[in-house]
Amino acid sequence: MPIRLRPDFDASQVLADHGVDAAPDCDVVIVCGGARWPAVAADPVTRAYLRRLPAARLASVCTGALILAECGVLDGRDATTRRLATGSETTAPLDLLGQGGRIRTHAATVVDAGVVTGGGVSLAIDATLYLLGRLYGAAAMAQVARLIEYDRALAANRAALPWIVGS
Repeated sequence: MPIRLRPDFDASQVLADHGVDAAPDCDVVIVCGGARWPAVAADPVTRAYLRRLPAARLASVCTGALILAECGVLDGRDATTRRLATGSETTAPLDLLGQGGRIRTHAATVVDAGVVTGGGVSLAIDATLYLLGRLYGAAAMAQVARLIEYDRALAANRAALPWIVGS
């Protein structure tokens, strides 16, 4: 299955056409983390948007899982995020995610408990490839992994950390 970009795609422009309060429907919303995740998680417009999406259309990478957790989207689910503290962090994000016992955490590349959560920054590629496989099939996932020359890294990551599916 070849991958085709929309004819009107402009790679020189990286600007959002919509805010979260007016975002169009899409297959999956991937919530990315970063140092400002607490501010994003506290934003009432973002919280309302994420809460109204069906679980099967939500995913996170890295500390994006902490945003989903703050919104209550991961309550009662299995999830993962970045495993180690960095910089000025005193607690690893995976430990933060598990505090309070509302979420069952796993050191994993990907956890699919309806909502897909992926590990830290480089494991975001694995999570995205997993989502491609879930949406378009294993052959599409394998093709993209080969095209971006990531197939060996994907195999190595899967051998080191599990994909937990159907939790």
